[in-house]
Amino acid sequence: MLEKFLPRQEFSSYEDFKANYRVTVPERFNFAYDVVDEWARQDDRKLALAWMDNSMRERFLTFADVSKMSNQAANLFRDHGIRKGDRVLLILKQRIEVWVCMVALHKIGAVVIPANFQFKRHDLVYRFTAAKVKTVVTVDLPEVLAEVLPAAEECPSVQEVLVVGDNVPQGLFDWRKEIARYSTEWKKPEGDGYPCLHDPMLLYFTSGTTGMPKMMIHDFTLPIGHIVTARYWQCVEDNTLHMTAADSGWGKFAWGKIYGQWICGACSASYDYDGRFVARDMLEAISRFKLTSFCAPPTIYRFLVKEDLSQADFSSIRHCAIAGEPLNPEVYYQWLKQTGLELREGFGQTESNVLMANFPWLAVKPGSTGKFSPLFELDIVDDEGNSCEDGIVGRLVIHHAKSRRQPGLIWDYVDEPDAWTTDDYFTGDTVWRDEDGYIWFHGREDDVIKSSGYRIGPFEVESAIMQHPAVLECAVTAYPDPARGEAVKATVVLAKNGNWTPGPELTKEIQTVVKKVTAPYKYPRIVEYVDELPKTTSGKIRRKAIRQRDLEKWQAANGGGDSAAR
Repeated sequence: MLEKFLPRQEFSSYEDFKANYRVTVPERFNFAYDVVDEWARQDDRKLALAWMDNSMRERFLTFADVSKMSNQAANLFRDHGIRKGDRVLLILKQRIEVWVCMVALHKIGAVVIPANFQFKRHDLVYRFTAAKVKTVVTVDLPEVLAEVLPAAEECPSVQEVLVVGDNVPQGLFDWRKEIARYSTEWKKPEGDGYPCLHDPMLLYFTSGTTGMPKMMIHDFTLPIGHIVTARYWQCVEDNTLHMTAADSGWGKFAWGKIYGQWICGACSASYDYDGRFVARDMLEAISRFKLTSFCAPPTIYRFLVKEDLSQADFSSIRHCAIAGEPLNPEVYYQWLKQTGLELREGFGQTESNVLMANFPWLAVKPGSTGKFSPLFELDIVDDEGNSCEDGIVGRLVIHHAKSRRQPGLIWDYVDEPDAWTTDDYFTGDTVWRDEDGYIWFHGREDDVIKSSGYRIGPFEVESAIMQHPAVLECAVTAYPDPARGEAVKATVVLAKNGNWTPGPELTKEIQTVVKKVTAPYKYPRIVEYVDELPKTTSGKIRRKAIRQRDLEKWQAANGGGDSAAR
């Protein structure tokens, strides 16, 4: 399969890789037809998906299974009015149906919108409305349906909610009951109706700092961009099992559980759990799957290293990768000591594939994100656009991102004409390069908070906090947290009326409001009460000043060391 996309697959060194990696984008490329259906045609026994839940039930699907099931799903969607360009939002956790639905929608050319199962009604109404969502496919969990159904009723564009599960409430569309009625044969669209190349394929909402989340579009070339992610960073191999720990609502699902992995011929292993994450259960799943490669955010590794890793079987694993937030070097060394496996860090965005990584030819420097990917013209520049010398912190940029477009990078933002106006693409991150060419993450240019693998936009949390009558104004920022990378902190100015008293009781009320209004992981774990917020002369809140003050306080209390939130 890889020979369709890579004129050359093997490289002798990072320098050889960086200089000579080339990728071919086939004419009229569509992942569903050219990868999933093609693997099914070549070998009807080739494994595509190994699935396990927290009851340790298992299912294994071949590419032939996925091909036929996605044909059934495509027929169902078409019967329910879904056409090319329509937008379908999925809240499916790691149910098998998420892979089936994504492939089916790619066959039709409908736009897939992955969403987090923790979203509240407020989050969903915004997303349904902004994206003009036509259909929602969701799991049957009562706590999810309690948010999805009333949100859908508020949004005229949402015509139907389809429910996946074994306990679908009466009166709702039961996906598993109905899907069997549809044919496993599907006829490809023709002419302009055939979805491919630069047609919109995948839409994500990215957390913003000065407004609600922006919508960004990936086109049908995205999967080809993730060959670098899967083959040369995660080191997935043909006919082996790879697991990336990620819910389907995260951008990391596209990074690690479907596109690059399936192009490389690997089987995607999934541990699909409900309720609280239990590290011991994931270790059991890892042991039973006999993985060859594994990828997870630092938060997962932090939980795992607290367990007795000698009870798990890591004998089959050859590669471990890590991404999603800054890596605590202590976790790296604990994992290495207990398993003998290095953690190879990578870095990128929902808008991209892996931009820099500890590729297999490189010796790992714990804490560094490795070196630049060969796909893009990456650079570190100062505020005037000049390339920075080694050791100097600058802005991470992809030069000629539009004029020399490569697969894997965002196609565009939706309804945001000012979001990306230049030929270059600035990631919004600041980094520096050492004398050996390794890149070190420094921080975000904006204020997005990365906590336990989640990206949290301050504006959404601030909007929720402001619903409490005690709050006059507030600023939400990141606070250093060794366990989470960063914690959400709210700096609050209380209203003058009402005789509000700062303290634990009021803090708990504010936290409860946030948990009710938006996804619970966004609630502020720290609440500080102040008389006024730092502001610019134009009246804008200076979050950076709050972060800097908190960082100095944290460093003073912890012996002056570097923050875990770099």
